[in-house]
Amino acid sequence: MIQKQLRNFVIISHVDHGKSTLADRFLELTGTIEKRKMQPQFLDMMPLEREKGITIKMQPVRMLYTQNAIPYTLNLIDTPGHIDFSYEVSRSLAAVEGAILLVDATQGIQAQTISNLELARKQNLVIIPVINKIDSPNARIEATKDEISSYLKINKNEILEISAKNGTNVKELLTDLIKKVPPPTTELKKPFRALIFDSKYDSYKGVIAYIRVFDGEIKSGDDVYLMAAKIKGKIKEVGYFKPNLSQLKELKSGEIGYIATGIKEIDKVKVGDTIVDFQSKVEPLIGYKEPKPVVFASLYSQNPENFPLFKNALLKLKLNDASLTFESEDKEILGRGFKCGFLGSLHLEITTERLKREFGLDLIISTPSSVYKIIDENGKVILISSPGQWPDQSKIKEVLEPWAKLEIMTPINFFGNILNLIKSLEGKFIKTKYFGKDKALLIYETPLREIIIDFYDKLKSQTQGFGSMDYKILDYRPADLVKLEILIAGRKEEIFSRIVSKKSVFSVGKKIVKKLKEVLPAQLFAVPLQAVVSGKIIARETIKAKKKDVIAPLYGGDYTRKRKLLEKQKKGKKELKEKGIVNIPQRVYLEILKSD
Repeated sequence: MIQKQLRNFVIISHVDHGKSTLADRFLELTGTIEKRKMQPQFLDMMPLEREKGITIKMQPVRMLYTQNAIPYTLNLIDTPGHIDFSYEVSRSLAAVEGAILLVDATQGIQAQTISNLELARKQNLVIIPVINKIDSPNARIEATKDEISSYLKINKNEILEISAKNGTNVKELLTDLIKKVPPPTTELKKPFRALIFDSKYDSYKGVIAYIRVFDGEIKSGDDVYLMAAKIKGKIKEVGYFKPNLSQLKELKSGEIGYIATGIKEIDKVKVGDTIVDFQSKVEPLIGYKEPKPVVFASLYSQNPENFPLFKNALLKLKLNDASLTFESEDKEILGRGFKCGFLGSLHLEITTERLKREFGLDLIISTPSSVYKIIDENGKVILISSPGQWPDQSKIKEVLEPWAKLEIMTPINFFGNILNLIKSLEGKFIKTKYFGKDKALLIYETPLREIIIDFYDKLKSQTQGFGSMDYKILDYRPADLVKLEILIAGRKEEIFSRIVSKKSVFSVGKKIVKKLKEVLPAQLFAVPLQAVVSGKIIARETIKAKKKDVIAPLYGGDYTRKRKLLEKQKKGKKELKEKGIVNIPQRVYLEILKSD
Protein backbone atom coordinates (compact mmCIF):
# COMPACT_ATOMS: atom_id res chain seq x y z
CA MET A 1 0.00 0.00 0.00
CA ILE A 2 1.20 3.52 -0.86
CA GLN A 3 0.59 5.61 2.26
CA LYS A 4 -0.27 8.72 0.19
CA GLN A 5 -3.34 6.85 -1.04
CA LEU A 6 -4.55 6.14 2.48
CA ARG A 7 -7.44 8.02 4.14
CA ASN A 8 -8.56 7.66 7.76
CA PHE A 9 -11.92 9.19 8.68
CA VAL A 10 -15.00 8.98 10.90
CA ILE A 11 -18.68 9.81 10.52
CA ILE A 12 -20.01 11.94 13.36
CA SER A 13 -23.57 13.10 13.93
CA HIS A 14 -26.53 13.05 16.27
CA VAL A 15 -28.53 9.88 16.95
CA ASP A 16 -30.59 8.65 13.97
CA HIS A 17 -29.16 11.11 11.44
CA GLY A 18 -28.09 8.26 9.16
CA LYS A 19 -24.49 7.34 10.08
CA SER A 20 -25.01 3.58 9.85
CA THR A 21 -27.01 3.88 6.62
CA LEU A 22 -24.27 5.99 5.02
CA ALA A 23 -21.70 3.41 6.15
CA ASP A 24 -23.83 0.74 4.40
CA ARG A 25 -23.67 2.69 1.12
CA PHE A 26 -19.89 3.07 1.43
CA LEU A 27 -19.55 -0.70 1.93
CA GLU A 28 -21.67 -1.35 -1.19
CA LEU A 29 -20.01 1.30 -3.35
CA THR A 30 -16.50 0.06 -2.53
CA GLY A 31 -17.49 -3.61 -2.91
CA THR A 32 -16.29 -4.34 0.62
CA ILE A 33 -19.39 -6.43 1.33
CA GLU A 34 -21.11 -8.52 -1.33
CA LYS A 35 -24.69 -7.40 -2.10
CA ARG A 36 -26.11 -10.80 -1.13
CA LYS A 37 -24.52 -10.45 2.31
CA MET A 38 -25.57 -6.85 2.92
CA GLN A 39 -28.10 -6.02 5.59
CA PRO A 40 -29.18 -2.68 7.08
CA GLN A 41 -26.85 -1.23 9.75
CA PHE A 42 -24.16 -3.72 8.72
CA LEU A 43 -21.51 -2.25 11.03
CA ASP A 44 -23.85 -2.42 14.06
CA MET A 45 -22.68 -5.89 15.06
CA MET A 46 -24.58 -6.21 18.34
CA PRO A 47 -28.25 -7.36 18.22
CA LEU A 48 -28.92 -4.71 20.87
CA GLU A 49 -27.77 -2.00 18.43
CA ARG A 50 -30.19 -3.21 15.76
CA GLU A 51 -33.09 -3.40 18.20
CA LYS A 52 -32.58 0.10 19.56
CA GLY A 53 -31.59 1.56 16.20
CA ILE A 54 -28.47 3.19 17.65
CA THR A 55 -24.73 2.62 17.40
CA ILE A 56 -23.28 1.66 20.77
CA LYS A 57 -19.80 0.41 19.88
CA MET A 58 -17.47 2.07 17.40
CA GLN A 59 -16.66 -0.21 14.46
CA PRO A 60 -13.65 0.20 12.14
CA VAL A 61 -13.63 -1.08 8.55
CA ARG A 62 -11.10 -0.92 5.70
CA MET A 63 -12.47 -0.25 2.20
CA LEU A 64 -10.63 -0.34 -1.15
CA TYR A 65 -11.79 2.18 -3.75
CA THR A 66 -10.43 3.14 -7.18
CA GLN A 67 -10.85 6.69 -8.45
CA ASN A 68 -9.41 7.92 -11.74
CA ALA A 69 -7.46 4.64 -12.01
CA ILE A 70 -5.79 5.33 -8.64
CA PRO A 71 -6.46 2.74 -5.88
CA TYR A 72 -7.23 4.19 -2.44
CA THR A 73 -7.49 2.55 0.98
CA LEU A 74 -10.20 4.11 3.15
CA ASN A 75 -10.31 3.39 6.87
CA LEU A 76 -13.72 4.31 8.30
CA ILE A 77 -14.65 4.26 11.98
CA ASP A 78 -18.41 4.31 12.51
CA THR A 79 -19.12 6.11 15.79
CA PRO A 80 -22.08 6.27 18.20
CA GLY A 81 -24.24 9.40 18.39
CA HIS A 82 -26.02 9.21 21.75
CA ILE A 83 -24.86 11.56 24.51
CA ASP A 84 -23.87 8.65 26.81
CA PHE A 85 -21.41 7.28 24.23
CA SER A 86 -19.47 10.44 23.39
CA TYR A 87 -16.38 8.75 24.88
CA GLU A 88 -16.49 6.33 21.91
CA VAL A 89 -16.34 9.31 19.55
CA SER A 90 -13.35 10.80 21.41
CA ARG A 91 -11.38 7.56 20.98
CA SER A 92 -11.99 7.29 17.25
CA LEU A 93 -11.12 10.95 16.61
CA ALA A 94 -7.61 10.37 17.97
CA ALA A 95 -6.99 7.79 15.21
CA VAL A 96 -8.06 9.72 12.07
CA GLU A 97 -7.41 12.86 10.01
CA GLY A 98 -10.92 13.71 8.79
CA ALA A 99 -14.59 13.64 9.79
CA ILE A 100 -17.84 13.62 7.83
CA LEU A 101 -20.29 15.80 9.77
CA LEU A 102 -23.69 14.32 8.91
CA VAL A 103 -26.82 16.39 9.59
CA ASP A 104 -30.41 15.19 9.08
CA ALA A 105 -32.28 17.57 6.72
CA THR A 106 -35.54 16.93 8.61
CA GLN A 107 -34.06 17.87 12.02
CA GLY A 108 -31.09 20.13 11.34
CA ILE A 109 -28.26 20.70 13.82
CA GLN A 110 -28.84 19.01 17.19
CA ALA A 111 -27.18 19.38 20.58
CA GLN A 112 -24.95 16.33 20.16
CA THR A 113 -23.97 17.46 16.64
CA ILE A 114 -22.38 20.53 18.17
CA SER A 115 -20.69 18.52 20.92
CA ASN A 116 -19.15 16.00 18.48
CA LEU A 117 -18.08 18.79 16.14
CA GLU A 118 -16.21 20.54 18.94
CA LEU A 119 -14.39 17.27 19.75
CA ALA A 120 -13.33 16.98 16.09
CA ARG A 121 -12.14 20.59 15.98
CA LYS A 122 -9.94 20.03 19.04
CA GLN A 123 -8.23 17.21 17.12
CA ASN A 124 -7.72 19.60 14.14
CA LEU A 125 -9.58 17.24 11.83
CA VAL A 126 -10.73 18.22 8.34
CA ILE A 127 -14.53 18.59 8.54
CA ILE A 128 -16.70 17.65 5.54
CA PRO A 129 -20.28 18.96 6.14
CA VAL A 130 -23.05 16.82 4.64
CA ILE A 131 -26.85 17.09 4.70
CA ASN A 132 -28.62 13.70 4.68
CA LYS A 133 -32.22 12.59 3.98
CA ILE A 134 -32.81 15.11 1.19
CA ASP A 135 -35.34 12.64 -0.26
CA SER A 136 -37.63 12.99 2.77
CA PRO A 137 -40.87 14.95 2.23
CA ASN A 138 -40.09 16.73 5.53
CA ALA A 139 -36.60 17.79 4.44
CA ARG A 140 -35.67 21.41 5.25
CA ILE A 141 -32.64 21.57 3.00
CA GLU A 142 -32.13 25.34 2.75
CA ALA A 143 -32.87 25.94 6.43
CA THR A 144 -30.41 23.20 7.41
CA LYS A 145 -27.79 24.67 5.08
CA ASP A 146 -28.27 28.04 6.75
CA GLU A 147 -27.74 26.46 10.18
CA ILE A 148 -24.55 24.62 9.14
CA SER A 149 -23.00 27.50 7.17
CA SER A 150 -23.73 29.92 10.01
CA TYR A 151 -22.25 27.63 12.65
CA LEU A 152 -19.17 26.53 10.65
CA LYS A 153 -18.77 29.98 9.04
CA ILE A 154 -18.54 28.49 5.54
CA ASN A 155 -20.22 29.09 2.18
CA LYS A 156 -23.43 27.10 1.63
CA ASN A 157 -22.11 25.65 -1.65
CA GLU A 158 -19.47 23.76 0.36
CA ILE A 159 -22.18 21.58 1.92
CA LEU A 160 -22.96 18.37 0.05
CA GLU A 161 -26.56 17.10 -0.17
CA ILE A 162 -27.08 13.33 -0.07
CA SER A 163 -29.59 10.57 0.53
CA ALA A 164 -27.79 7.73 2.30
CA LYS A 165 -30.94 5.62 1.97
CA ASN A 166 -31.10 5.89 -1.84
CA GLY A 167 -27.37 6.39 -2.45
CA THR A 168 -27.86 9.85 -3.99
CA ASN A 169 -24.52 11.73 -4.24
CA VAL A 170 -22.72 9.17 -2.05
CA LYS A 171 -20.15 8.62 -4.82
CA GLU A 172 -19.56 12.37 -4.96
CA LEU A 173 -19.04 12.33 -1.19
CA LEU A 174 -16.27 9.74 -1.55
CA THR A 175 -14.62 11.94 -4.19
CA ASP A 176 -14.82 14.91 -1.82
CA LEU A 177 -13.41 12.81 1.00
CA ILE A 178 -10.37 11.67 -0.99
CA LYS A 179 -9.74 15.24 -2.17
CA LYS A 180 -10.10 17.04 1.18
CA VAL A 181 -8.92 14.62 3.89
CA PRO A 182 -5.11 14.50 3.91
CA PRO A 183 -3.19 11.21 3.98
CA PRO A 184 -1.64 10.39 7.35
CA THR A 185 1.85 11.59 8.15
CA THR A 186 4.03 8.49 8.02
CA GLU A 187 7.30 7.70 9.78
CA LEU A 188 8.25 4.24 8.54
CA LYS A 189 11.89 4.46 9.62
CA LYS A 190 11.13 5.28 13.25
CA PRO A 191 10.64 2.58 15.93
CA PHE A 192 7.12 1.15 16.11
CA ARG A 193 4.64 3.26 18.08
CA ALA A 194 0.82 3.02 18.05
CA LEU A 195 -2.23 4.25 19.96
CA ILE A 196 -4.75 1.73 21.34
CA PHE A 197 -8.24 3.13 20.64
CA ASP A 198 -10.29 0.02 21.46
CA SER A 199 -9.85 -3.65 22.37
CA LYS A 200 -11.61 -6.96 22.92
CA TYR A 201 -10.76 -10.35 24.38
CA ASP A 202 -10.17 -13.64 22.57
CA SER A 203 -9.63 -16.80 24.64
CA TYR A 204 -6.98 -18.07 22.19
CA LYS A 205 -5.21 -14.88 21.12
CA GLY A 206 -5.48 -12.92 24.37
CA VAL A 207 -6.37 -9.24 24.27
CA ILE A 208 -6.87 -7.97 20.72
CA ALA A 209 -5.94 -4.26 20.60
CA TYR A 210 -7.42 -1.96 17.93
CA ILE A 211 -4.59 0.41 17.00
CA ARG A 212 -3.61 3.36 14.86
CA VAL A 213 0.06 3.02 13.89
CA PHE A 214 1.86 6.38 14.01
CA ASP A 215 5.48 5.29 13.60
CA GLY A 216 7.29 2.27 12.17
CA GLU A 217 5.69 -1.09 11.49
CA ILE A 218 4.63 -4.26 13.34
CA LYS A 219 4.37 -7.91 12.32
CA SER A 220 3.53 -11.26 13.88
CA GLY A 221 6.19 -12.51 16.31
CA ASP A 222 7.41 -9.04 17.31
CA ASP A 223 7.89 -8.21 21.00
CA VAL A 224 5.95 -5.17 22.16
CA TYR A 225 5.62 -3.12 25.34
CA LEU A 226 2.59 -1.29 26.75
CA MET A 227 3.93 1.93 28.23
CA ALA A 228 1.20 2.73 30.78
CA ALA A 229 0.57 -0.87 31.87
CA LYS A 230 4.32 -1.64 31.83
CA ILE A 231 3.79 -5.11 30.44
CA LYS A 232 5.44 -7.04 27.61
CA GLY A 233 3.65 -9.08 24.95
CA LYS A 234 4.51 -11.12 21.85
CA ILE A 235 2.37 -10.41 18.80
CA LYS A 236 0.46 -13.50 17.65
CA GLU A 237 -1.33 -11.89 14.71
CA VAL A 238 -1.79 -8.54 12.95
CA GLY A 239 -4.49 -7.51 10.54
CA TYR A 240 -7.25 -5.10 9.52
CA PHE A 241 -11.05 -4.87 9.71
CA LYS A 242 -13.19 -6.03 6.79
CA PRO A 243 -15.12 -5.42 9.13
CA ASN A 244 -14.36 -8.88 10.58
CA LEU A 245 -10.74 -9.46 11.53
CA SER A 246 -8.64 -10.18 8.43
CA GLN A 247 -5.00 -11.24 8.85
CA LEU A 248 -2.07 -9.37 7.29
CA LYS A 249 1.71 -9.82 7.29
CA GLU A 250 2.34 -6.39 8.82
CA LEU A 251 0.83 -3.00 9.73
CA LYS A 252 2.70 0.17 8.81
CA SER A 253 2.76 3.81 9.90
CA GLY A 254 -0.52 5.58 9.11
CA GLU A 255 -2.62 2.40 9.07
CA ILE A 256 -5.52 1.34 11.30
CA GLY A 257 -5.75 -2.33 12.27
CA TYR A 258 -5.52 -4.81 15.10
CA ILE A 259 -2.85 -6.81 16.91
CA ALA A 260 -3.38 -9.98 18.94
CA THR A 261 -1.14 -9.15 21.90
CA GLY A 262 -1.05 -12.60 23.50
CA ILE A 263 -1.63 -10.84 26.84
CA LYS A 264 -4.16 -12.76 28.94
CA GLU A 265 -4.58 -10.23 31.78
CA ILE A 266 -7.69 -8.38 30.62
CA ASP A 267 -7.19 -5.33 32.82
CA LYS A 268 -3.62 -4.67 31.59
CA VAL A 269 -4.52 -3.46 28.07
CA LYS A 270 -5.98 0.02 28.44
CA VAL A 271 -7.51 2.25 25.81
CA GLY A 272 -5.36 5.34 25.27
CA ASP A 273 -2.13 3.44 26.08
CA THR A 274 0.83 3.63 23.73
CA ILE A 275 2.18 0.31 22.46
CA VAL A 276 5.79 0.30 21.25
CA ASP A 277 8.63 -1.94 20.16
CA PHE A 278 9.96 -3.66 23.28
CA GLN A 279 13.51 -2.33 22.96
CA SER A 280 12.75 1.22 21.81
CA LYS A 281 12.87 4.25 24.09
CA VAL A 282 10.25 6.68 22.78
CA GLU A 283 7.76 9.11 24.27
CA PRO A 284 4.14 7.94 24.70
CA LEU A 285 1.52 9.29 22.33
CA ILE A 286 -0.98 11.81 23.60
CA GLY A 287 -4.19 9.81 23.91
CA TYR A 288 -7.66 11.16 24.49
CA LYS A 289 -8.71 12.29 27.96
CA GLU A 290 -10.19 9.26 29.69
CA PRO A 291 -13.78 9.98 30.72
CA LYS A 292 -14.94 9.86 34.33
CA PRO A 293 -18.19 8.09 35.27
CA VAL A 294 -20.92 10.41 36.56
CA VAL A 295 -23.59 7.85 37.47
CA PHE A 296 -23.11 5.04 39.99
CA ALA A 297 -25.34 2.04 40.71
CA SER A 298 -24.91 -1.22 42.60
CA LEU A 299 -25.41 -4.44 40.63
CA TYR A 300 -26.07 -7.87 42.16
CA SER A 301 -26.67 -11.23 40.54
CA GLN A 302 -29.99 -12.83 41.48
CA ASN A 303 -28.03 -16.07 41.77
CA PRO A 304 -25.16 -15.47 44.25
CA GLU A 305 -23.30 -18.50 42.86
CA ASN A 306 -22.76 -16.55 39.63
CA PHE A 307 -20.38 -14.07 41.28
CA PRO A 308 -17.19 -15.37 39.51
CA LEU A 309 -19.02 -15.26 36.14
CA PHE A 310 -20.31 -11.78 36.98
CA LYS A 311 -16.81 -10.49 37.75
CA ASN A 312 -15.33 -12.00 34.58
CA ALA A 313 -18.17 -10.51 32.50
CA LEU A 314 -17.48 -7.01 33.84
CA LEU A 315 -13.76 -7.41 33.12
CA LYS A 316 -14.52 -8.34 29.51
CA LEU A 317 -16.96 -5.45 29.05
CA LYS A 318 -14.48 -2.97 30.52
CA LEU A 319 -11.90 -4.09 27.98
CA ASN A 320 -13.75 -2.26 25.21
CA ASP A 321 -15.61 0.20 27.41
CA ALA A 322 -13.04 2.46 29.04
CA SER A 323 -15.61 4.49 30.98
CA LEU A 324 -17.07 1.52 32.87
CA THR A 325 -15.71 1.24 36.43
CA PHE A 326 -16.56 -1.26 39.14
CA GLU A 327 -15.55 -2.36 42.62
CA SER A 328 -16.89 -5.22 44.71
CA GLU A 329 -19.30 -4.72 47.60
CA ASP A 330 -21.26 -7.03 49.88
CA LYS A 331 -24.86 -6.79 51.14
CA GLU A 332 -26.28 -9.15 53.77
CA ILE A 333 -29.39 -10.08 51.78
CA LEU A 334 -28.25 -9.56 48.19
CA GLY A 335 -24.81 -11.10 48.63
CA ARG A 336 -21.68 -10.04 46.74
CA GLY A 337 -22.02 -7.53 43.95
CA PHE A 338 -20.36 -4.52 42.37
CA LYS A 339 -20.72 -0.78 42.57
CA CYS A 340 -20.39 0.35 38.96
CA GLY A 341 -19.78 3.74 37.36
CA PHE A 342 -21.45 4.86 34.11
CA LEU A 343 -21.62 7.93 31.85
CA GLY A 344 -25.41 8.16 32.01
CA SER A 345 -28.65 6.22 32.30
CA LEU A 346 -28.51 4.79 28.75
CA HIS A 347 -24.94 3.61 29.37
CA LEU A 348 -26.20 1.84 32.50
CA GLU A 349 -29.13 0.31 30.59
CA ILE A 350 -26.94 -0.94 27.73
CA THR A 351 -24.30 -2.40 30.06
CA THR A 352 -26.83 -4.32 32.17
CA GLU A 353 -28.62 -5.55 29.05
CA ARG A 354 -25.30 -6.82 27.64
CA LEU A 355 -24.55 -8.60 30.92
CA LYS A 356 -27.91 -10.31 30.64
CA ARG A 357 -27.70 -11.29 26.96
CA GLU A 358 -24.02 -12.05 26.48
CA PHE A 359 -23.37 -13.71 29.84
CA GLY A 360 -26.83 -14.94 30.94
CA LEU A 361 -26.86 -12.87 34.16
CA ASP A 362 -30.09 -11.79 35.87
CA LEU A 363 -29.33 -8.68 37.88
CA ILE A 364 -30.71 -6.56 40.70
CA ILE A 365 -29.85 -2.90 40.10
CA SER A 366 -29.93 -0.16 42.74
CA THR A 367 -31.15 3.38 42.06
CA PRO A 368 -28.47 5.35 40.15
CA SER A 369 -26.71 8.10 42.10
CA SER A 370 -24.26 10.92 41.39
CA VAL A 371 -20.96 11.65 43.19
CA TYR A 372 -21.14 14.10 46.09
CA LYS A 373 -18.49 15.84 48.17
CA ILE A 374 -19.06 15.90 51.91
CA ILE A 375 -17.08 18.31 54.10
CA ASP A 376 -17.15 16.93 57.63
CA GLU A 377 -16.88 18.75 60.95
CA ASN A 378 -13.08 18.60 60.75
CA GLY A 379 -12.96 20.08 57.23
CA LYS A 380 -12.08 16.76 55.58
CA VAL A 381 -13.51 16.18 52.08
CA ILE A 382 -15.20 12.79 51.55
CA LEU A 383 -16.41 11.53 48.15
CA ILE A 384 -19.80 9.82 48.29
CA SER A 385 -21.27 7.76 45.42
CA SER A 386 -23.93 5.76 47.28
CA PRO A 387 -26.31 6.37 50.23
CA GLY A 388 -24.51 3.69 52.25
CA GLN A 389 -21.41 5.91 52.41
CA TRP A 390 -23.34 8.92 53.75
CA PRO A 391 -22.02 9.97 57.21
CA ASP A 392 -24.11 10.95 60.23
CA GLN A 393 -25.97 14.17 59.35
CA SER A 394 -24.79 15.85 62.56
CA LYS A 395 -21.16 15.46 61.46
CA ILE A 396 -21.68 17.10 58.06
CA LYS A 397 -20.49 20.69 57.74
CA GLU A 398 -21.36 21.11 54.04
CA VAL A 399 -22.57 19.08 51.06
CA LEU A 400 -21.39 19.80 47.52
CA GLU A 401 -22.87 18.24 44.38
CA PRO A 402 -21.86 18.32 40.69
CA TRP A 403 -23.61 20.82 38.44
CA ALA A 404 -23.91 20.54 34.67
CA LYS A 405 -24.34 22.91 31.78
CA LEU A 406 -27.43 21.56 30.03
CA GLU A 407 -27.99 22.44 26.36
CA ILE A 408 -31.38 21.65 24.84
CA MET A 409 -31.99 22.02 21.10
CA THR A 410 -35.69 22.29 20.26
CA PRO A 411 -38.01 23.43 17.47
CA ILE A 412 -39.64 26.75 18.40
CA ASN A 413 -43.15 25.22 18.51
CA PHE A 414 -42.08 23.06 21.52
CA PHE A 415 -40.47 25.99 23.33
CA GLY A 416 -43.29 26.27 25.90
CA ASN A 417 -43.13 22.53 26.69
CA ILE A 418 -39.40 22.75 27.32
CA LEU A 419 -39.76 25.78 29.59
CA ASN A 420 -42.32 23.89 31.67
CA LEU A 421 -40.00 20.88 31.82
CA ILE A 422 -36.95 22.79 33.03
CA LYS A 423 -39.06 24.65 35.62
CA SER A 424 -39.19 21.34 37.50
CA LEU A 425 -35.38 21.30 37.71
CA GLU A 426 -33.41 22.85 40.54
CA GLY A 427 -31.20 25.23 38.61
CA LYS A 428 -31.05 28.45 36.67
CA PHE A 429 -31.73 29.57 33.13
CA ILE A 430 -28.68 31.07 31.35
CA LYS A 431 -29.66 32.09 27.82
CA THR A 432 -31.27 31.13 24.52
CA LYS A 433 -29.54 30.98 21.12
CA TYR A 434 -31.55 30.86 17.90
CA PHE A 435 -30.66 28.75 14.85
CA GLY A 436 -32.55 30.10 11.88
CA LYS A 437 -36.24 30.97 12.26
CA ASP A 438 -37.60 27.80 13.82
CA LYS A 439 -34.98 26.34 16.18
CA ALA A 440 -33.54 27.39 19.53
CA LEU A 441 -30.80 26.24 21.88
CA LEU A 442 -31.67 26.67 25.57
CA ILE A 443 -28.75 26.78 27.97
CA TYR A 444 -29.44 25.92 31.59
CA GLU A 445 -27.37 25.10 34.66
CA THR A 446 -28.69 22.39 36.96
CA PRO A 447 -27.57 19.76 39.48
CA LEU A 448 -26.43 16.65 37.65
CA ARG A 449 -28.76 14.41 39.70
CA GLU A 450 -31.73 16.15 38.03
CA ILE A 451 -30.86 14.97 34.51
CA ILE A 452 -29.03 11.63 34.75
CA ILE A 453 -31.99 9.34 35.36
CA ASP A 454 -34.96 9.94 33.06
CA PHE A 455 -34.71 13.56 31.90
CA TYR A 456 -33.75 12.55 28.34
CA ASP A 457 -36.91 10.43 28.00
CA LYS A 458 -39.04 13.30 29.33
CA LEU A 459 -37.44 15.67 26.82
CA LYS A 460 -38.20 13.34 23.91
CA SER A 461 -41.79 12.99 25.11
CA GLN A 462 -42.33 16.75 25.40
CA THR A 463 -40.92 17.44 21.91
CA GLN A 464 -42.39 14.43 20.06
CA GLY A 465 -38.85 13.15 19.53
CA PHE A 466 -37.48 16.35 17.93
CA GLY A 467 -35.69 17.73 20.99
CA SER A 468 -32.11 16.82 21.84
CA MET A 469 -29.74 17.50 24.71
CA ASP A 470 -26.12 17.56 25.69
CA TYR A 471 -24.49 18.28 29.03
CA LYS A 472 -21.03 19.04 30.39
CA ILE A 473 -19.93 18.85 34.02
CA LEU A 474 -19.19 22.32 35.39
CA ASP A 475 -18.16 22.24 39.04
CA TYR A 476 -19.30 21.33 42.56
CA ARG A 477 -21.74 23.66 44.33
CA PRO A 478 -23.40 23.72 47.78
CA ALA A 479 -26.48 21.51 48.05
CA ASP A 480 -29.25 21.02 50.59
CA LEU A 481 -29.29 17.22 50.55
CA VAL A 482 -30.07 14.59 53.16
CA LYS A 483 -30.05 10.82 53.41
CA LEU A 484 -33.51 9.25 53.38
CA GLU A 485 -33.60 5.88 55.17
CA ILE A 486 -36.29 3.21 55.08
CA LEU A 487 -37.08 1.12 58.17
CA ILE A 488 -39.03 -2.13 57.90
CA ALA A 489 -40.25 -3.32 61.29
CA GLY A 490 -37.70 -0.98 62.86
CA ARG A 491 -34.79 -2.40 60.87
CA LYS A 492 -32.90 -0.20 58.38
CA GLU A 493 -32.81 -1.59 54.83
CA GLU A 494 -29.83 0.19 53.25
CA ILE A 495 -30.62 -0.73 49.65
CA PHE A 496 -33.80 1.39 49.82
CA SER A 497 -31.90 4.47 51.08
CA ARG A 498 -31.74 7.57 48.89
CA ILE A 499 -29.81 10.85 48.74
CA VAL A 500 -32.49 13.46 48.09
CA SER A 501 -33.14 17.19 48.22
CA LYS A 502 -34.80 18.44 51.40
CA LYS A 503 -37.56 19.89 49.18
CA SER A 504 -38.58 16.47 47.86
CA VAL A 505 -37.74 14.23 50.83
CA PHE A 506 -41.36 13.88 52.02
CA SER A 507 -42.80 12.98 48.58
CA VAL A 508 -40.00 10.47 47.88
CA GLY A 509 -40.32 8.87 51.32
CA LYS A 510 -44.11 8.60 51.01
CA LYS A 511 -43.81 7.02 47.57
CA ILE A 512 -41.38 4.32 48.76
CA VAL A 513 -43.34 3.25 51.85
CA LYS A 514 -46.60 3.16 49.86
CA LYS A 515 -44.99 0.94 47.24
CA LEU A 516 -43.52 -1.32 49.93
CA LYS A 517 -46.98 -1.72 51.44
CA GLU A 518 -48.21 -2.98 48.05
CA VAL A 519 -45.42 -5.46 47.32
CA LEU A 520 -44.15 -6.72 50.68
CA PRO A 521 -45.92 -9.95 51.80
CA ALA A 522 -48.00 -9.70 54.98
CA GLN A 523 -46.51 -11.27 58.13
CA LEU A 524 -48.12 -12.87 61.20
CA PHE A 525 -47.64 -9.50 62.94
CA ALA A 526 -48.19 -5.88 61.93
CA VAL A 527 -45.18 -4.44 60.05
CA PRO A 528 -44.48 -0.68 60.29
CA LEU A 529 -42.86 0.89 57.23
CA GLN A 530 -41.11 4.16 57.99
CA ALA A 531 -39.25 6.80 55.97
CA VAL A 532 -36.71 8.45 58.26
CA VAL A 533 -34.37 11.45 58.01
CA SER A 534 -31.85 12.03 60.84
CA GLY A 535 -33.93 9.84 63.16
CA LYS A 536 -37.18 11.69 62.43
CA ILE A 537 -40.07 9.79 60.83
CA ILE A 538 -41.44 11.74 57.85
CA ALA A 539 -43.74 9.10 56.30
CA ARG A 540 -45.29 5.87 57.56
CA GLU A 541 -47.44 2.98 56.38
CA THR A 542 -48.39 -0.25 58.16
CA ILE A 543 -48.88 -3.72 56.72
CA LYS A 544 -51.62 -5.38 58.77
CA ALA A 545 -50.93 -8.75 60.36
CA LYS A 546 -51.88 -11.81 58.36
CA LYS A 547 -54.85 -13.47 60.00
CA LYS A 548 -54.81 -17.17 60.81
CA ASP A 549 -57.84 -18.91 62.32
CA VAL A 550 -56.18 -21.15 64.93
CA ILE A 551 -59.54 -22.41 66.28
CA ALA A 552 -60.88 -23.48 62.89
CA PRO A 553 -59.95 -27.18 63.45
CA LEU A 554 -62.03 -27.24 66.66
CA TYR A 555 -65.68 -28.15 66.32
CA GLY A 556 -67.68 -27.44 69.45
CA GLY A 557 -66.03 -28.45 72.72
CA ASP A 558 -64.99 -26.42 75.72
CA TYR A 559 -64.48 -22.67 75.09
CA THR A 560 -61.50 -22.75 77.49
CA ARG A 561 -59.49 -24.74 74.95
CA LYS A 562 -60.26 -22.18 72.23
CA ARG A 563 -59.27 -19.33 74.51
CA LYS A 564 -55.92 -21.01 75.27
CA LEU A 565 -55.19 -21.26 71.55
CA LEU A 566 -56.08 -17.60 71.01
CA GLU A 567 -53.91 -16.53 73.95
CA LYS A 568 -51.03 -18.60 72.61
CA GLN A 569 -51.44 -17.00 69.16
CA LYS A 570 -51.50 -13.51 70.72
CA LYS A 571 -48.33 -14.24 72.68
CA GLY A 572 -46.59 -15.60 69.57
CA LYS A 573 -47.48 -12.50 67.54
CA LYS A 574 -46.15 -10.30 70.32
CA GLU A 575 -42.84 -12.17 70.35
CA LEU A 576 -42.56 -11.98 66.55
CA LYS A 577 -43.25 -8.24 66.64
CA GLU A 578 -40.59 -7.71 69.30
CA LYS A 579 -38.04 -9.62 67.23
CA GLY A 580 -39.15 -7.69 64.13
CA ILE A 581 -37.68 -10.17 61.68
CA VAL A 582 -39.09 -9.73 58.16
CA ASN A 583 -37.78 -11.86 55.33
CA ILE A 584 -37.81 -9.69 52.21
CA PRO A 585 -38.01 -11.62 48.92
CA GLN A 586 -35.68 -10.46 46.14
CA ARG A 587 -38.69 -9.63 43.94
CA VAL A 588 -39.59 -6.87 46.43
CA TYR A 589 -36.22 -5.18 45.83
CA LEU A 590 -36.79 -5.45 42.08
CA GLU A 591 -40.28 -3.93 42.34
CA ILE A 592 -39.08 -0.97 44.40
CA LEU A 593 -36.12 -0.29 42.12
CA LYS A 594 -38.35 -0.50 39.03
CA SER A 595 -40.75 2.05 40.49
CA ASP A 596 -38.06 4.75 40.90
